[in-house]
Amino acid sequence: MAADSALLLSLVEEYVSGLQDSKAKDTGTAVKNGEFTVLQLVEALGLSLTSSQPHTRARGVQLLSEVLHECYGGLTEKEVEVLLVFYENRLKDHHVITPPVLQGLRALTKCTVLPPGSAVSMLRSLFQDVHVQSLMLTERAYVYNMLINLMAIREAELKGLGPDFVFGFVQSMDGERDPRNLLLAFQIAKGIVLRGYDLGKFTEELFEVTSCYFPIDFSPPPNDPHGITREELILTLRDVLAGTPRFAEFLLPLIIEKLDSDVQSAKLDSLQTLTACVSQYEHKDLAEFLEGLWASLRREVFQTSSEKIESAGLAAVTAITSCLSRSVLNSDSEDSLSTFLELVLKDCTHHLCEPDLKLVWPSAKLLQAACSASFRASCVITAATMPSLIEQYTNRAQCSQRRTLLEVVQKFIQSVKTCQTSESEDSVFVAFRPSLCSMVFSALTETNSSLQVTACSVLTSLAQQPGLLLDSDIELAVDHLTRLLLTEQDHTVSVAVVECAGALAELHPAAFISNFIPRLKTEMFSEPIDQDNNRAESEQLSHHAVRQRCLSALAAVSIKPSVVQESTPVLLQVLSAAHTGGFSVEEVVLACRSLQRIAEQVPDSEETGRCFHDVIIPRLLSLALQAALQGEDGNRSPLLEEAVLSSMVPIISTSCSRLQPTLALQTASRAVSLFLDGDVSFLPDNSFPSNIQLLKQHSWTQTQMVCLLVGCVCSLPRSVEVPRVDELLSALEEMSCSALHPLSYTSAAKCLSGLLNKKPHGDSLDSRIHSTMKRVCRELDSSSSSVHTQAFTLMIWVEKKPNFLKALSNIVNKLPKQVQLTELPALLSLLLEALSCPDLGVQLSTLSCLQPVLVDPPPSLIQQLEALIGRLLALTGSPDMEVRISSLRCIHAVSQFPEHEILPVRARVLRALARPLDDRKRLVRREAVHARNDWFLVGS
Repeated sequence: MAADSALLLSLVEEYVSGLQDSKAKDTGTAVKNGEFTVLQLVEALGLSLTSSQPHTRARGVQLLSEVLHECYGGLTEKEVEVLLVFYENRLKDHHVITPPVLQGLRALTKCTVLPPGSAVSMLRSLFQDVHVQSLMLTERAYVYNMLINLMAIREAELKGLGPDFVFGFVQSMDGERDPRNLLLAFQIAKGIVLRGYDLGKFTEELFEVTSCYFPIDFSPPPNDPHGITREELILTLRDVLAGTPRFAEFLLPLIIEKLDSDVQSAKLDSLQTLTACVSQYEHKDLAEFLEGLWASLRREVFQTSSEKIESAGLAAVTAITSCLSRSVLNSDSEDSLSTFLELVLKDCTHHLCEPDLKLVWPSAKLLQAACSASFRASCVITAATMPSLIEQYTNRAQCSQRRTLLEVVQKFIQSVKTCQTSESEDSVFVAFRPSLCSMVFSALTETNSSLQVTACSVLTSLAQQPGLLLDSDIELAVDHLTRLLLTEQDHTVSVAVVECAGALAELHPAAFISNFIPRLKTEMFSEPIDQDNNRAESEQLSHHAVRQRCLSALAAVSIKPSVVQESTPVLLQVLSAAHTGGFSVEEVVLACRSLQRIAEQVPDSEETGRCFHDVIIPRLLSLALQAALQGEDGNRSPLLEEAVLSSMVPIISTSCSRLQPTLALQTASRAVSLFLDGDVSFLPDNSFPSNIQLLKQHSWTQTQMVCLLVGCVCSLPRSVEVPRVDELLSALEEMSCSALHPLSYTSAAKCLSGLLNKKPHGDSLDSRIHSTMKRVCRELDSSSSSVHTQAFTLMIWVEKKPNFLKALSNIVNKLPKQVQLTELPALLSLLLEALSCPDLGVQLSTLSCLQPVLVDPPPSLIQQLEALIGRLLALTGSPDMEVRISSLRCIHAVSQFPEHEILPVRARVLRALARPLDDRKRLVRREAVHARNDWFLVGS
């Protein structure tokens, strides 16, 4: 014990008088190791703490505080009680002692064994004896951190102080200048207003001491190591100012004043703060400020030169209207909503009668912003505006004016859709239904392409509102869309018609099954193009354009299974007719792309799975085999062209990747039997010879069909085991090294590598790779070999990592999310490696694979957070815009991970996201802003 005492005294002496700061760490280590207690340290500091020299006393307190900073977790309640009394008394000592005292008190506020009542005692001493703003930056931070800690663990005690706590805090932060400390102070103020502390008579004082920084104009210095940003300060202060309706009488006049500023950032901050605060307010909080707010908002939308300011102003109008709509009317209460809407209608409706003038759109946007806020508001505004708009459309003759009026009507319909409270609720437009339908159908018969495009958009919007289109209206709409599709040459019109048809078919499939699809089929199969006929070339081109539009439209309307059952046979019939020369190669490729789009967009179900498994995949294989057996002599089928076969592959691979396990296994078995044994029993046109050997060296027309095998077996879920895989691998290896046709040996190599990727790790896989590479090396080393190119192609597909990673990420991308989550732990390291691969295709495919998984991350992904963040941040500087956008979306998704997991990387992410904010591409900058905004909120 004597030795321990001597050691302790020695450490104290060397620290206090020798000014050796390292001894504090040694002392803390000794306390942690149990060599002596904190109270023994206090006893050893006795002479230092009672010295007549303030600096010596300060040095002694400093040593104790630094040790407490390391060891506060091991203190007992009795020790904490003694230390608190000691430190509170030291607050009355010389001012040079105050900083280490505050450091020690901050450490004690982290103790879980803080005695009851000690929080109040500590704060009373602090507020009474310390003038916070006379302290240095670090010491002020100690005070703010003390308050944050105590609010977290002793909230009930602090609330027991009543308004005195608020007053003490106001005095503490009044005049704060440093952004780091302001952020802490704003967090305290946010806690006070959001967690129900009693503001008492100090409401205005708390508002004044925080609002004096509004709007924030701080700009961090270059390479700021602290990571404090203007956006972070803005959002935290906004949470304070918008946190309680008790600030309304002070904040709303301030916002009106700040909206007069010439500084765009101040306007934007004011508008966004207004939107945030009124979501917490009641109508009575806004009532006396409505005229002033409306005057400011109207000015910002009418006269703005900034899209951001306009959008923020419109959002504020919506928020105010929504707030006023929540009020419950009493017989003796003023209807604030009516008052506000009267202001809006008075200043805006007359501009709607001037479609040629520039104020029509700002006025319409303001009305639509209010309209979208609530059902009550939409009823008032549509009743006041729609009759005039409909009358004007009828009376105006110029197409440009009618288009503008139609666009305004569409925006109203869309704005009302956003406030619809239930699907069963009648639309506010029901009373105007006949007139709206008449306007749309009239516009669809015009010859002006812009008017037709707008009419298609309005028709889509009407269909999405319950009860606005009757069955007879849908039938008429389908007639108009079909007519435009078959006759209108303008590309923008045909695109709009196809989009409209897709939207309507999802809601009203029956009309498209009975009318639309049969008429398109008739048109496509009438007057097939024959290069030997005497028709003019322009007529052939026109008919080809119609077929293109029809093929695209068939894909667009095929979302519901019932429509798919009718549209896919038509597309397959196009491929079948190609054998007789009825369709060109380009048209067959377009038909395949339409089938692929259907495979991608149709919802997963037993019905659609059966359709692809039983009908579409067998039919594609059958058609390709028919073409292959016809050979290269005579009339060559378009289905022999590489472009056509290559467009068939994604149809098969997409549909196979979405099949249920039982159907997927059946598809794999059928495909393997076809290519290994020539088993054609499952094909619909079963008139093929029995000696087909597609993987043997025969005509290139047959061997190139192996590309379809790639789609059948390589895109299957990993859980589906490909039958006879070793036999298949041997046949593919032979074809890879012996076939002379490029598509044949390249596809065989792809299929071989895809199957190897699906094999489990182990001796079997190693043996197969070893034998394959031995064959490759033998061919490459032989100077007389005639298949160097084939062997080299095979080597590239079996060892080269980017291709392996590309295949992996594409396969994972096609899997259902639940399967992805199951397989992710085993694949995660490879996917992270793929993000570092220089191949842009690999990067993009992997990012699109990861993004949906990040929404609900499994534990294995969170454990790899550091590696994931590092790779994603690196890709924000990619030369490819799509990669930059996808990486930013993934980073945005990571901001929703559990807060305690991502808080350590927050500062790093915020610093890295500063660069893409200045990206040359607007779309990249937009994603960077979204991501950075949410990362600012982490930990707030």
